[in-house]
Amino acid sequence: MGYLRGFIPWLVFAGVGSFGWQWGALAALVISVALLLADRAAGLSLEFRLLEYGTIVFFVALAALAFAQPRSALQQYGSTLSMGWLAVIAWASIAVRRPFTMAIARRMAPPEVWHTPLFRHINVVLTAAWALSFTLSAAAQAVVTAAHLSLLVSISIQVAGFVLPARFTASYPERARARFLRDQGAARSGLQEA
Repeated sequence: MGYLRGFIPWLVFAGVGSFGWQWGALAALVISVALLLADRAAGLSLEFRLLEYGTIVFFVALAALAFAQPRSALQQYGSTLSMGWLAVIAWASIAVRRPFTMAIARRMAPPEVWHTPLFRHINVVLTAAWALSFTLSAAAQAVVTAAHLSLLVSISIQVAGFVLPARFTASYPERARARFLRDQGAARSGLQEA
């Protein structure tokens, strides 16, 4: 559940945005900053926080646009823009070797594993899964908007865009650790036989 915390501003945007996209963007921005400040006050490291920083940048820009031009045609592409920006954050975090899931995982994993190759590998795979999901969701949302499909289709895509990688995130780390331990056991066994 801890990994969903970083997506709270996006959920706020989706909910409050029904009263006006400018209010949704402003509410999401306020929540984004409040969550980051709460982490800082709790003494948590702000390193590896590309999701949080990227979220703030997005909602600053979106709020400015939405208040300056409340009737902008971009309003109808809010879901596409959101999922697309999340994809950019996720892919960029992998590219700069700071997978966004690492900040989330550090809340749950003991500090002694933070710098291990296994921890890094797990977080690269998890971030890639989220990035792929966001990319596909953004593309699907663009099609839904362009084709004027129903709100139910759009909501289904958004839910799938978060639920599928969340389920993968819940199960993959344990499978990766088990495979690592199995491989380590096989390697030790091979050394003893040599």
